Amino acid sequence: MKDKIVIITGAGSGIGAATAKLFAKNGAIVIVSDINEANANLICEQIKNAGGIAEMILTNVTKFEEVEKLVAEVVAKHGRLDVIVNNAGIANKQLLRTAEHTLEDWENVVAVNQTGVFYCMKIALQQMMKQGGGNIVNVASLAGLKASGLNIAYTASKFAVVGMTKSASLEYASKNIRINAVCPGYTRSALFDAMIEGNEELQKRLLKYIPMRRFGQAEETAEAILWLASDKTTFITGQTITIDGGTSA
Repeated sequence: MKDKIVIITGAGSGIGAATAKLFAKNGAIVIVSDINEANANLICEQIKNAGGIAEMILTNVTKFEEVEKLVAEVVAKHGRLDVIVNNAGIANKQLLRTAEHTLEDWENVVAVNQTGVFYCMKIALQQMMKQGGGNIVNVASLAGLKASGLNIAYTASKFAVVGMTKSASLEYASKNIRINAVCPGYTRSALFDAMIEGNEELQKRLLKYIPMRRFGQAEETAEAILWLASDKTTFITGQTITIDGGTSA
């Protein structure tokens, strides 16, 4: 990762923050991109204080022009884009059956988790084609591989990320561009913690589904992302790595 130019969306917290710190620790020049300016600045400072290199660019991935601006700024300053980690994501505000699912949740979740990933892939791929190569890692979810009740928008968006990853990987495999995805299971993050906070019954119920009987840590998913983005995986593309403590098994 040394001196590679890496954009990480949703890098202000959770898996994105852990990934930004890990990439910087391994020598990358990390662009911390997030819609939350305070969080993004905090992660930047933490990386710099640890001896890494980081820059913050405020981005709303649901706005195509902001995604264009993000990549353009990075390329204007650094001359290239080696890796983009499309991690920005949100969850439903309410867990409801499909017939009761709110239009607000559907529109917001799909806009960030699905359309946002498409925008970032589209613009990053244009740049990677110009420079002769690159690497994309999309953050999907266990909910993108198996049914997840009361969660139609999130499930649909994450299934879409898996599908987009596989489709795009076929298109660009001969162009020196690799595209893979990670599918975390129940992992401690701002989104997940908000869902289970104060609900011990829900925590116990979820833990029953995990053979390892614990929740994942953001740093564990970050390690998988780093591996896929590294030169150690040059013959891997179009794949999903599931980090779920055995849940999918």
